[in-house]
Amino acid sequence: MVQATPFLLVLFLALWAHGLAVKKCSLTGRWVNDLGSNMTITTVNANGVFAGSYHTAVTATSNEIKLSPLQGALQKSPNQRGQPTFGFTVNWSFSDSITVFTGQCFVDEYGKEVLKTMWLLRSHVDNIKNDWKATRVGINVFTRLQSQE
Repeated sequence: MVQATPFLLVLFLALWAHGLAVKKCSLTGRWVNDLGSNMTITTVNANGVFAGSYHTAVTATSNEIKLSPLQGALQKSPNQRGQPTFGFTVNWSFSDSITVFTGQCFVDEYGKEVLKTMWLLRSHVDNIKNDWKATRVGINVFTRLQSQE
C-alpha cells in the first residue's frame, strides 16, 4: 500500500489539473454559421434566458434581409458540465416566417467553442392546402467570431 500512495497522489493531481483546464462554453457573444449568417447573443440571465439578434445570409424571399430579434433559453442543469443545451426563436423582421433552433454548445479538443444546431422554419401560407410546403428543416454549425480590435 505504501508504494501505491505516490502513484495515487500523482493520478489524483493529474485528474484534478485536467478538470481545471476544461473550458466552459458560453453562449454570450458573436457567432457565424456555416452559411455566413451572423448571430449575437447579448445577455444570458441567471435563469438561462437570453436575447440577441440574427442577421441571416440566406433567404427564400425577395425582401431585403434585415436584422431580426432572437429569444431563447439554455438548460441550467448541473449535468450539462459547461456544454449546455439550448433553444431559441428568431422572429424574422423581413418575412412572414419564424424559425426555432435547438442545439448544444461544445468546446472541441482545441478549446474552440462550437454551437451544433438543428432548426425548423415555418413560413406563412394562404390556406391549409398549402401547409405541406410551409415548414423547412436544417442544421447549422456556429463558431465564435473573434473581436477585431
